[in-house]
Amino acid sequence: MTLSSTPVLPTPHSAEPSATQTVRIGVDIGGTKIEAVAIDQDCTVLHTVRRPTGFGNEALLSSLFGVLDELRGAESLANCTVSGLGIGIPGTVNTETGYVANAVNVGVAGLELGSLVETEQGLPVAVENDVNAAAIGAHYLLADASGSSAYLNLGTGLAAGYVSNGVVVRGTSGAAGEIGHLPLGMQGEECPCGQAGCLELIASGSGIARQWSSDGQWPAVSLFEAALDGDPVAKVVQQRFFEGVATAIRILGLTYDPSAIYIGGGLNALGQPLLSGIQRELARFSAPSPFLSGLALGDRVQLVPPGLSIGSVGAAIAAD
Repeated sequence: MTLSSTPVLPTPHSAEPSATQTVRIGVDIGGTKIEAVAIDQDCTVLHTVRRPTGFGNEALLSSLFGVLDELRGAESLANCTVSGLGIGIPGTVNTETGYVANAVNVGVAGLELGSLVETEQGLPVAVENDVNAAAIGAHYLLADASGSSAYLNLGTGLAAGYVSNGVVVRGTSGAAGEIGHLPLGMQGEECPCGQAGCLELIASGSGIARQWSSDGQWPAVSLFEAALDGDPVAKVVQQRFFEGVATAIRILGLTYDPSAIYIGGGLNALGQPLLSGIQRELARFSAPSPFLSGLALGDRVQLVPPGLSIGSVGAAIAAD
């Protein structure tokens, strides 16, 4: 996979493909929806399909194949040749075999995803962890492809991906970037991973839901609204969240020293209040330390623009 040759664009956009054009397909499998895109060699999105995600092996495969059939049958892609297919999915991914394990958000304990899709679609298939796929997408759509960038996913959990010189860093077992399970939290609660006090317990959507009761669908939104209204409990929980996310960013800055750190995931929808709170905490951490101040980590942090399909585009790039 030669990622460094892929051009960088500010954002992907839809366009009409030319005759006999070669395209790549990328799929982002999430807990609620599957998004599939076809991109050209400039990472321009030519067509997009989104459908609900099936839960469990059979339902997941059925919804995935349905999305792929709909995408490949699009009239706008009739004259295109598909060179490869990339899939981003939560869980532990063996990128050599395409085997997926522990994808609990989609009900998959173990699945030979790569080989099954390759047989059904007749295409070479690359399977990647969803956060790593998003890190690739953010890097090529937002950063300098010749440099380095980190991606921090703030969703139900907390995890990161790192891209160096155009290549995602996975580690020996694929656990690189699982910083949410560093036992650095400010509470000694037990984490689902089996440890206690993990960073994810305070700096994630599930961490917020555990600490803040809400009747609405989005506890994080309720928390931020209540904190803005001056609720003292909400302000404490929100402050703990900001401190946790700022700690995650310091970890990325001090281990990888990337030129940019992109924040995505479901909590990204909180927008400017999220970014401002994180940058405020980074400034507070840095104030007594000339060393940290000199790194200017707050200046490197950016929110992924709303609607940018970094996961599916990243998966397509990984199929190169």
